[in-house]
Amino acid sequence: MARTLRYLSDWSDMDLNLDNPPSVAAPFGDRFAHVARLDAGGGGALLLLAGQVAVDDAGEVVAPGDAGAQAERIFEIIAGILAAHGATLADVAHIRTFMTDLDDLPAYGAVRRALFPATPATVPPASTTVEVSRLFLPGAVLEVEVTAAVPA
Repeated sequence: MARTLRYLSDWSDMDLNLDNPPSVAAPFGDRFAHVARLDAGGGGALLLLAGQVAVDDAGEVVAPGDAGAQAERIFEIIAGILAAHGATLADVAHIRTFMTDLDDLPAYGAVRRALFPATPATVPPASTTVEVSRLFLPGAVLEVEVTAAVPA
């Protein structure tokens, strides 16, 4: 069964807003926005989240080397960013994951399955997962980006 999200029907009247919600720690060095929000004339929006890593409010890596614990923290951060824009994890259309070791996929996958279950009534978001040689913070083993559609 396909999961249908209301789509943005009128892109002719579109606004782009870049945001760092106060509900989550500021990005490192204020070098980027946590989210790009594209508002359409019909009242809906598309949220493009920057890659998130598992850090605490002080910017320190949470559970260095532990993919499962880092996945839990990353999705807490993502949920906070989405909530600041009127969305939830149920509005996620696509997830892009960067992992330093694909052998960590079972631990990461367990967290994903709990948050995005595949049931007869739901289909998990589209997904891309790639292995990378390293991430920008020592001890970080995952970085996750999401795209979400906020209905009007």
